[in-house]
Amino acid sequence: MKRIPIVPTLLVLVAVGIMLRLGFWQLERLGEKEAMLARYEAALSDKGLHDWPDGDIAPLGYTRLRLDCRGEGDTAPQAGRNAQGQSGWAQIANCTVPEGGHARVVLGWSANPASIRWTGGVVIGTYLPRNKEIIVVADPPLAGLQPNAKPDPRDIPNNHLAYAVQWFLFAGVALVIYALALRKRIRERALRQDSL
Repeated sequence: MKRIPIVPTLLVLVAVGIMLRLGFWQLERLGEKEAMLARYEAALSDKGLHDWPDGDIAPLGYTRLRLDCRGEGDTAPQAGRNAQGQSGWAQIANCTVPEGGHARVVLGWSANPASIRWTGGVVIGTYLPRNKEIIVVADPPLAGLQPNAKPDPRDIPNNHLAYAVQWFLFAGVALVIYALALRKRIRERALRQDSL
């Protein structure tokens, strides 16, 4: 008799179900990411200048902001690119706004990794959403630095479709491998019974 093992079959089906759910979840995330990127593109094309902070209204990513910052010491150089695409150092300063909020400001680009002193002032630039941080890429650059590469929402990866396809493929491969293993097991059992 060709009996299918119940527990291993249930385990495989549960695993396949999880993989399929993850694939559909990635497709949902794809739609959300495309909507977010469309909002960022719209904000980037808005040439208006918005003051921050603006009450309890959080800025939309890639909005042009104006904020008054009080510098909090030396900058922290991080690897970055300038407007011409050259590698070098983005000089990042921490600052406090008069209302008490905190922001990180990319003052500009330098070929020199040495920290610079910045005491603060009015910053105009593009807001980049990074978790709950306020990060502003100054444009025009400050402290005598060169312009940083302009922020572009098209640089944000959107690979949810590829992940979805991978999960669907994993589910299909798991089913094929299990079907082949079952077939082999059934054949071996049939051969054992024939030899008796």
